[in-house]
Amino acid sequence: MSSPHLTHVPAPDGLAPSPQYSHVVWGTGRFVAISGQCALDASGAVVGEGDAVAQAHQVFANLERCLSAAGAGFGDVVKLTYYVTDVAHLPAVRDARDAYFAGAPLPASSAMQVSALVRPELLVEIEAFALVAEQAAGDSGTELRLVR
Repeated sequence: MSSPHLTHVPAPDGLAPSPQYSHVVWGTGRFVAISGQCALDASGAVVGEGDAVAQAHQVFANLERCLSAAGAGFGDVVKLTYYVTDVAHLPAVRDARDAYFAGAPLPASSAMQVSALVRPELLVEIEAFALVAEQAAGDSGTELRLVR
């Protein structure tokens, strides 16, 4: 098997580029869907009640654990969907995202404000879709391409 690749298109013809996401991402590999993650610790307790920054970091830590369980990392993510109870929380979400993506091309994304999440003290929920490399024995990497 060959290494799969991801192609990121930040600005298709006729669309303004965004520093916050790629307009289009495609690739090959094993599809992974990660359910919406909230700011809950391993015991189910809310982390950072009332604090969007703390909650965003916990959500990305939980996403990292889920991706790892699938043999994936943030570089394999092709789509994120953000659900926030107030769009004013998006800068905190983006800062946490940038810390976890650490220079990897940003995936496609959507954000929406919702009236509530599953528990009233939760401010942020994020779901992810990834394409994971189908690695041959001894193959250790995924090729990423960025199309400008």
